Amino acid sequence: MAKREKRHTNHSGYFAAPVLLLVFALQGFWPMVSVLSASDPLTETQTQSRQQEQIRDLRQQDQLQQLQRDQQLNNLQQELQSRPMDNGDSRSQQQLDQNQRKLDQLKNDQRLDRLQTEQQLNRIQREQNQFRQQEQIRDLQHQQQMNLLQDQQRQFQIQRRR
Repeated sequence: MAKREKRHTNHSGYFAAPVLLLVFALQGFWPMVSVLSASDPLTETQTQSRQQEQIRDLRQQDQLQQLQRDQQLNNLQQELQSRPMDNGDSRSQQQLDQNQRKLDQLKNDQRLDRLQTEQQLNRIQREQNQFRQQEQIRDLQHQQQMNLLQDQQRQFQIQRRR
């Protein structure tokens, strides 16, 4: 029986060697981990710079789209105003008034969209989490595209009813 106990203690020696080996191996990884951690601020700074550039691009793109929409609305306004009117045709006058109201509503909606977009861009710029910031940028791009398509559709409807 004494031999068995001796064997048992020898088995514990077998487990100690791999544990020590693992500890030494992990010590070799610590310098690598610290190097990776040191490069992390650089990567973070680069990501922030790219996201700030995306936000600037988004702002410029939004401004350009707004100018194009304003120009289209002004053209549509001029078309509505230059349209010859029959003094006796009340239906024509009602249609013109209705188109003017829709055009005014579209202009107001675009102003509101412009302000909301600016607020969202400011919020995105203040976001600390880069992943959320990137997600918000994509959401805003998608929303801008939807707004542009909706405005085009509404303008088309106004033009069609002339």
